[in-house]
Amino acid sequence: MKKVVSLVIALVLALSCTAALAELTFTTGGTSGTYYAFGNVLAQYITNNSDVAVTAIAGNGSAANIDLLDIGDAQLGFVQNDVANYAYNGIRFEQYEGNPIDSFTALCALYTETVQLVTCNPDIKSVEDLKGKNVSIGSQGSGVYFNAMDFFAAYDMTEADINPQYLSFGDSAEALKDGKIDAAFVVAGAPTPAVVDLATTKGCYLIGLDDAHVEKLQAISSAYAKSVIPAGTYEGIDEDITTVGVKATIIANEDVTEDEAYTIVSTIFENVPAITEAHAKGAELDVEYASSCGLPYHPGAAKYFAEKGIEVEANGIDKY
Repeated sequence: MKKVVSLVIALVLALSCTAALAELTFTTGGTSGTYYAFGNVLAQYITNNSDVAVTAIAGNGSAANIDLLDIGDAQLGFVQNDVANYAYNGIRFEQYEGNPIDSFTALCALYTETVQLVTCNPDIKSVEDLKGKNVSIGSQGSGVYFNAMDFFAAYDMTEADINPQYLSFGDSAEALKDGKIDAAFVVAGAPTPAVVDLATTKGCYLIGLDDAHVEKLQAISSAYAKSVIPAGTYEGIDEDITTVGVKATIIANEDVTEDEAYTIVSTIFENVPAITEAHAKGAELDVEYASSCGLPYHPGAAKYFAEKGIEVEANGIDKY
């Protein structure tokens, strides 16, 4: 009997140790984008300064990250809040209409991702000028595709009006350098490494929006906010560029416990100066901004925001 009890205790201890050592996988974006760089900084900081271990991996972007969380291959993911809303509510795009993906909740919004339409051709001055051109609209599974489609819709265009290329940020920049494409949509925090490299090695232009088309985009999705890329953000671009932005948001699936979610959010927002030292995007972290993204929040995240006097919509409390 003593041997049985000892074996049971040993098994319980082993399982406890395994649980303590379990890591959460955080799927980000391509290696030349902000998701990947900032995601790795956050993952490392959380791991080194809390009892939650997070491993950041490269990903293919918002739609692909949502799919990974849905099937349980990752527990945390970076997403654009517009794409997350389309998926969660089953709206706007064929892949989601009538087939919503609601297996995730929000942890926090972090910073604004601007929709940057980049070209090396000075004759391309508007979205309408892309007709018949070779245009990168993002890698398969990225949120960039959704933004490109929304931009075309605002200009009464469709994907059929261009010759679409499905390239990552880095590949888009290389293709622009080589003249293989005429323009590329890049959706990321500015400055974006791939665009910085393009601007410094070849030179490029950003195509802006007028107020009427900003309003059309906001009618398509309330996630769009008017955003300005300041002059000087990229070498050679000496005027402000008006566009729209969405919120870079961390989501979690139900494998993330309430304690883990609370620890992740609190570790980020209670240590903004230290995180900012590791990555410039840390300077944009703000609790008020983080508490609104159009999605229901994980109960652990809701607990943290409540401590700050901010009420957010929480969902699925009985799951955690």
